[in-house]
Amino acid sequence: MAIRYNADSRTFILGTRDSSYLMKVSRFGNLLHLYYGDKIPDENPDYLLKGYDRGFSPNPNEAGGDRTFSLDYLPQEYSTDGKGDYRIPSIEVVNKDGSQIFSGKYAGHEIYKGKYKVEGMPSLRVASGDSVETLEVRLKDRESGVTVILCYSVFEEKNIITRTACLVNEGKEEIQLKKLMSMTMDFRDSDYDLITFDGRHTMEREFTRSPIQYGIHSIGSGRGTSSHQHNPFMIVCDREAGEDHGRCYGYSLVYSGNFVMEAEKDQFKQLRVNAGIHPGHFTFLIKPGEKFQAPEIVLAYSGSGFSRLSHLYHDIYRQNMCRSPFAKKARPVLINSWEAAYFDFDDEKLISIAKEAVDMGVDLFVLDDGWFGKRDDDNSGLGDWKVNRRKLKNGISGLSEEIHRLGLMFGIWIEPEMVSEDSDLYREHPDWCLKAPGRPMTRGRNQLVLDLSRWDVCDYLIAAINGILSEAQIEYVKWDMNRSITDVWSGLLPADRQREVSHRYVLGLYYVMDEVILKHPEVIFCGCSGGGGRYDAAMLYYQPQIWCSDNTDAKNRLKIQYGTSFGYPVSMLESHVSVCPNHQTGRTTPMSTRGIVAMDGILGYELDSTKLSAEEKKICRDQIRFYKKNYRLIAEGDYYRLTSPYENKNFTAWQHVSKDRKKSLVSLVLTDRESNDAQYYLKLKGLEREAMYRIEGQKGRYSGALLMNAGIPVPFELNEYEGVQFLLKMV
Repeated sequence: MAIRYNADSRTFILGTRDSSYLMKVSRFGNLLHLYYGDKIPDENPDYLLKGYDRGFSPNPNEAGGDRTFSLDYLPQEYSTDGKGDYRIPSIEVVNKDGSQIFSGKYAGHEIYKGKYKVEGMPSLRVASGDSVETLEVRLKDRESGVTVILCYSVFEEKNIITRTACLVNEGKEEIQLKKLMSMTMDFRDSDYDLITFDGRHTMEREFTRSPIQYGIHSIGSGRGTSSHQHNPFMIVCDREAGEDHGRCYGYSLVYSGNFVMEAEKDQFKQLRVNAGIHPGHFTFLIKPGEKFQAPEIVLAYSGSGFSRLSHLYHDIYRQNMCRSPFAKKARPVLINSWEAAYFDFDDEKLISIAKEAVDMGVDLFVLDDGWFGKRDDDNSGLGDWKVNRRKLKNGISGLSEEIHRLGLMFGIWIEPEMVSEDSDLYREHPDWCLKAPGRPMTRGRNQLVLDLSRWDVCDYLIAAINGILSEAQIEYVKWDMNRSITDVWSGLLPADRQREVSHRYVLGLYYVMDEVILKHPEVIFCGCSGGGGRYDAAMLYYQPQIWCSDNTDAKNRLKIQYGTSFGYPVSMLESHVSVCPNHQTGRTTPMSTRGIVAMDGILGYELDSTKLSAEEKKICRDQIRFYKKNYRLIAEGDYYRLTSPYENKNFTAWQHVSKDRKKSLVSLVLTDRESNDAQYYLKLKGLEREAMYRIEGQKGRYSGALLMNAGIPVPFELNEYEGVQFLLKMV
């Protein structure tokens, strides 16, 4: 059994194959956290809960004269609010009488087979062969009737625990919900490092590591999306933890909108971690009988470093999050028209690019922005999802037929959540965008955001997108979103409920995707938000691959893809080879290097194939052939970061290892070259120690132990920005 309840000690025991998670009900009904970490046989380690009379730490009324019981320092599963716990709260409510108090006490529990449901939002699903059990614990504020149901689902064999919190108003009065975290986790100590993945547009998910200090450290987004700036994934780890050693706790929030992840070191050197919807600009009216559910969060624990933690997330997201049938299918190698043509194209130009792409070995041609409405630049046309016949004389269907006649699949770009002021849609429905009455609008990329909190807008988009997909044979859709959300105000909500709009927008987005994406399983939907601005687990639920970044520079991508790999699988990462000098950085790197870096994801090309030399085309053909031959290894194997681009200035290297350890691909890019340099060696990982391996193209056989302990020499003849790949096979 993955979940047990010891009635004598009032202790809950959650167990995966390699970890244990324990909590208990206190003598006063508070749900206290006991332990999360390596698997233990103990079922009631309540000796860990130590009580002392601490000055300025108040005691609840039920404790009477006992000054040793205080919520100000005891580790809780979900905090109270306004009852003596001064740390960052799990919940904030405003009761009808104006009081801001929630005192949740144990009011029962349920254990059952299978997984809880998350209404209206993505979450992990149970895959064939999974052993999953769920615990629901009710915490009720007896004065207000407000109840929070804490839900835990345990994926026993996959070493994953998921959590969510659902607030139910069982009282007689409405309440204002100001904060509802998906989870709270209290540690008894704080001698840890905090790892977050931060950045900006075109430099997303950079690895940031810092020791936890007194006070509150938080990351989050108020941009309406999970954002380029901070990713909803965080790691708490031992100070000495590395790729292969140390305790690591992962927190991955399944949400695509405003979020917050908080870490507080308190006065007693304890640590509290919170994660959920960002409480800024958030309030939700909950009437009697109504409920509100927080997004799911996926917890993983590794006692042996970051690599193991990453493998847990990669496996669970590949197998249990992505609902597309393409999660288990080889993805086509595509060529995208954006950097090849931008808005300047017609049928003839597109077909010429496609013809040359066929010779390269490409499978799929994708028509990017500019094919619809009055769309010659990014100042007009969004919302008018009708073919621009001036550019495409035979329409989308005609172009699709021509592309298919060449032997390629066909895809298109859409940005359904946006509208241009210079569009028929805006002229007809100016009230359909987010904007506050009587105030000037804020533009991003000279476009406005449609109000997806409105069901009429959502239904329009569903009809429009489904209409496009029925018009022609389309196998791929790039779903873009190119600005952060501002002027958050909806015409269908009263003034006192406008702080609900941001979350309702996200729910509307998920509804549209439910009605479009899940009803077209034959189509690959690719996520994009200025590249990586909505690169989160929730989007993976709908989209098997997501643009990692708008930055296609191979050297920059080493950092971007390094940080991304900690929490997200390679099969999710769409990565492209582009021309040089690079359009974002102006840097020139060899075509072979660009291919090696792009193969650290789902390989694609974003360039004008008609302008490639014969030699460049041959390199591309060889890249595609090699990628397709080794697709399963790359997309489904275990991923190892061999070096960090932040620590090793000479080269960056990574490794894919098949699940049976019989095959491995090692990739390396030289990032700094000095004259008469030292000989470097690259120590491999994940191989079978006693087995013998052959390196393709080289003589000799070497044990896994030797390759992992002594390594392989980095070719001395490599120049700066050149790369190399080693393919190993067990013999």
